[in-house]
Amino acid sequence: MTVQNELTHLDEKGQARMVDVSEKAHTERSATATATIFMQPETLAMIVEGKHKKGDVMATARIAGIMAAKRTPDLIPMCHPLMITSVKVELNPNLDDSSVEVIATCKTVGQTGIEIEALTAASVAALTLYDMCKAVDRGMVISQVKLLEKVGGKSGHWIR
Repeated sequence: MTVQNELTHLDEKGQARMVDVSEKAHTERSATATATIFMQPETLAMIVEGKHKKGDVMATARIAGIMAAKRTPDLIPMCHPLMITSVKVELNPNLDDSSVEVIATCKTVGQTGIEIEALTAASVAALTLYDMCKAVDRGMVISQVKLLEKVGGKSGHWIR
């Protein structure tokens, strides 16, 4: 893993700042992130079979993830508002380990990356699954939140 030598959100005095991207070129950018939520097998079965009394848990989590990507600058300090051109949130149930993997992909054409939007979408979708199912399974665990891939910008293509 490589680490940049400088933290871009700190000025020369060590104070937090929003990075000035005004001189950067507009390029196509995309990012894909994931989060996994582990739960009891009975909870996953209830979700997959559509038997939750609150309705379609997966659809609600998908919508929450999309909405979260669009609201990222309201949640994360110093995050630039972006003109997001696409947000896709997939929820993949895994019966073998009783989990749901959330995969969020965001796209934009702009002057700064869209990784935080993808990470926010994946995280909030997983949180929504937790929220909707906590009455039947408070022991759920959200983990493995990570960036899988980013494309575009000065640093180019990065893949985990």
